[in-house]
Amino acid sequence: MDSTASPFAQGLAAGVLRYQRCGACGQALTGQRFACTTCGSVQLAWCDAAGTGTVYAVSTVHRAPSDAWRALAPYTLVLVDLDEGPRVMAHGTPGLAIGMRVVAQPVVLAEQALVRFVAC
Repeated sequence: MDSTASPFAQGLAAGVLRYQRCGACGQALTGQRFACTTCGSVQLAWCDAAGTGTVYAVSTVHRAPSDAWRALAPYTLVLVDLDEGPRVMAHGTPGLAIGMRVVAQPVVLAEQALVRFVAC
């Protein structure tokens, strides 16, 4: 499956952060799921997030996983609790800290469309 064909990747290309929400129980989900991880329902819908949230965790990557990322190291990864409910992992600007309010920005790194969070 072409990763650019997913609604998440299509959203990033359009500058929109997307997540899924279960129509049965209302659970917000990250990633592309085929069934709700809470209730098992297949009634999932893609939703556009406002892109705002709160930093839950921060980590700095000093050792890149591949040659494509080596030139970017060190870089910051964050877990962010989106205002809509789901927690997402993404890149972050240096200096972010737990509890900070952030907003998502689409960015291309190592020729991949990704999400980067910056302080509000």
